[in-house]
Amino acid sequence: MDENRKIRLGISIGDLNGIGCEVALKTFEDSRMLDFCTPVFFASNKTISQQKNALNININYHGVQEASKALNGKINVVNVWREIPNVEFGQATEEAGKYAIQSLRTATEALKDGSIDVLVTAPINKNNIQAEDFNFPGHTDYLAQELEGESLMFMVTDELKVGLLTDHVAVKDAPAAINAILIRNKVRTIEKSLQMDFGIRRPKVALLGINPHSGDNGVIGKEDDEVLKPVIKEMSDAGHLVFGPYSADSFFGSDAYKNFDAILAAYHDQGLIPFKTLSFGKGVNYTAGLNKVRTSPDHGTAYEIAGKGEADASSFKEAVFMALHIFKNRQEYGELTKNPLQKQKVRR
Repeated sequence: MDENRKIRLGISIGDLNGIGCEVALKTFEDSRMLDFCTPVFFASNKTISQQKNALNININYHGVQEASKALNGKINVVNVWREIPNVEFGQATEEAGKYAIQSLRTATEALKDGSIDVLVTAPINKNNIQAEDFNFPGHTDYLAQELEGESLMFMVTDELKVGLLTDHVAVKDAPAAINAILIRNKVRTIEKSLQMDFGIRRPKVALLGINPHSGDNGVIGKEDDEVLKPVIKEMSDAGHLVFGPYSADSFFGSDAYKNFDAILAAYHDQGLIPFKTLSFGKGVNYTAGLNKVRTSPDHGTAYEIAGKGEADASSFKEAVFMALHIFKNRQEYGELTKNPLQKQKVRR
């Protein structure tokens, strides 16, 4: 990357009827944010004007034909569409889903070709984005297809990092989806991310049990004894700092999580309920394991407050800073691993 230009941070606009555009615009209403990066919104001049006027957000922006033409010191808007979408704040509409997909696809292409350096995605509605040519349960699955690597849904703050063995899978299907290969792959992905993205040289990872009380020695299910424990022992014997399985009900309340660099939960709610309880508004959804950096706020479309100007931009701002932080860490990691004789500047 040219040392003279700031990191280009792409923003897919999400559901126009939700709070995504609001929190993104509010983040850059503070002009000091332009000292850290060059934001590039994937929407249209008319859409950004419509949103900022409806929400009384005071920003100036600069329209560009493509992300590679973005100007430092300005909020840039790539015109992905020319028409003016019908905005119905608080409503889940097919039209809003269509524009969310257009924004995401264009931003992803810019990420792939290097026109932007990182991507922050505003929240989408997983129902209204479904189409004949777009059948994904969320951002993570789409980006896993479009980018290189093994994706991991990783919810992160400075103090707490939670990954998922299974993400958007029905609870009844989660145990059957967990096998030795999946566990090994997810542990290795989380270790690599902790090393490359967060500068932790020897990461310690805790696995949560699949069943209540990790199965109570088979009384409440055999998956923990038959699937989790053998893989944890195998990886531990091979030198990985991986521990567990721990009973999920007491793990967070007892502060046991503070002894580890990351926690790997068996399924979505097992990991995200405690994460959001402890970190809501400060948390970031990061798609680890891919060759490009993508983050997102830890909340959804919040239709109930959309259009009222009440949305808190804290999590979106954290997602911006986290994306920049990870991008810089990856650059440093690349330099250090390219020249292994150079002294590593990493924690622990």
